[in-house]
Amino acid sequence: MARKRKGRDISGWLVVDKPSGVTSTAVVNKVRWAFDAKKAGHAGTLDPAATGVLAIALGEATKTVPYITDALKAYEFTVRLGQATNTDDAEGEVIATSDLRPDDEQIKSALSPFVGDIMQVPPQFSAVKVDGERAYKKARDGEEMELAARPLWVDSLLLTDRPDPDHVVLEMTCGKGGYVRSIARDLGQALGCYAHVTALRRIWSGPFQVGAGLSIEQIDAMAKTPELDTHLLPLEQGLTNLPEVRCLAESVGRLRNGNPASVIASDVQFGEEVWASYDGKAVAVGTYRGGELQPSRVFVD
Repeated sequence: MARKRKGRDISGWLVVDKPSGVTSTAVVNKVRWAFDAKKAGHAGTLDPAATGVLAIALGEATKTVPYITDALKAYEFTVRLGQATNTDDAEGEVIATSDLRPDDEQIKSALSPFVGDIMQVPPQFSAVKVDGERAYKKARDGEEMELAARPLWVDSLLLTDRPDPDHVVLEMTCGKGGYVRSIARDLGQALGCYAHVTALRRIWSGPFQVGAGLSIEQIDAMAKTPELDTHLLPLEQGLTNLPEVRCLAESVGRLRNGNPASVIASDVQFGEEVWASYDGKAVAVGTYRGGELQPSRVFVD
């Protein structure tokens, strides 16, 4: 018999402003403990050294995680010119140097090929699996790998600051699966001067903004109190990128049991993925079939 998980049946999203030096998993565990929640997960890993938006889903909101993972995200990051490292960030060993320092116009010109549909090779120190093992584990053992390039949509990549000749600050908006470290590495190669990331901050992820994020200290201070619950966003926040349809009262039970049911829609295409609401609450996600929804995910009230 399966062991019943302890904790509260609480659902929603919490935006955390993740500090440097902790893993995304550690933040999830902290939030689950603070809410005494049965279930929690995050929508997109941040490296331990990175900071910024880490959206944590609790309870039924975990069913909406894929829609945040697939959404656009924005990053602000600082690139150190003149040095390449084996990890493509400041935590690695310097493996190549250059005295060349491109000017701002050269850097702006070099950014253009990184916008749009691009192919990107992940860093050697990444969570990509190679022969069933994480690449970073092989890299730590000194093994060099030929990692396959992966497609990435980059919506924008801008130079926002040049604090000194050795550093540039960039802002990138991109889709799922982007490695900022790879952007810095490849930019350095394109400029002929080498480069790596020294600081990385996710400033928004889908509908979640860093300004709304709680710090770990704030979560600790409000842990297991009603005050913390007031910061929980509704699970419907995870569905903002999908069209909404409304269902009738008699459709709610059918949808939650996984059966097709009538819905009311406007400006929705046949075959489009949508979410159905009743009195503003999410009932199900599914495929619109012309006046009817075929549910693929259902939400318990």
